[in-house]
Amino acid sequence: MQVSEAVARRKSVRAFLDDRVDAERLAPLIETAGRAASGGNLQPWHVTLLTDGGMERFRAMMSARIASGRVDSPEYPVYPSPLAEPYRSRRFAVGEAMYARLGIPREDKAKRLDWFARNYRFFDAPAGLFLSVERDMGAAQWTDLGGFLATLMLLIVEDGLASCPQEAWVVHHRAVADFIDMPDSQMLFCGLAIGHPDPNAEVNGLETARAPVEEWLKILSE
Repeated sequence: MQVSEAVARRKSVRAFLDDRVDAERLAPLIETAGRAASGGNLQPWHVTLLTDGGMERFRAMMSARIASGRVDSPEYPVYPSPLAEPYRSRRFAVGEAMYARLGIPREDKAKRLDWFARNYRFFDAPAGLFLSVERDMGAAQWTDLGGFLATLMLLIVEDGLASCPQEAWVVHHRAVADFIDMPDSQMLFCGLAIGHPDPNAEVNGLETARAPVEEWLKILSE
């Protein structure tokens, strides 16, 4: 598969088949993703992979936590506040497009919340991982995390699987940290759901729009 093909195919998948994906399949992809560019070769990423019984135990823990209504104060803002244009409109549009595919109108807040809560089951994917970083790292090292994550997601596509990056875990970072025994010196960045995409799930047909290149690319050739 060409890299350009993997880029074109990659998207956030939110419905997965029950087919098992074991650690032996995913570990080499994660290791290869460790070749992602990293300023000063710091390689600041820390990864914890959940599969099989580990995933089952994690979902049971999260199910009880969600039922209790417990949430954590986010350790970092996922979006700036206020979110300026055109970014606010882009975020709104993709959310509305997704809920339209699911047939959940804006006024049905309960169903929208129920759907969002699927984040905390990794969208029922058979595997998932958490990506963390040392707390004393700065913005440049967080950029490295993005490079690692993007590289891994493309390798996942090449392997015939799909994924969904999830910053939604920011409100359950303490529960995640306790479960995976993450040191206090580390900070949770995101999760990544991994599995075989369900071809019959309407939500997986969502194709997000991209701004025209003329809107954000400047070329100085003289």
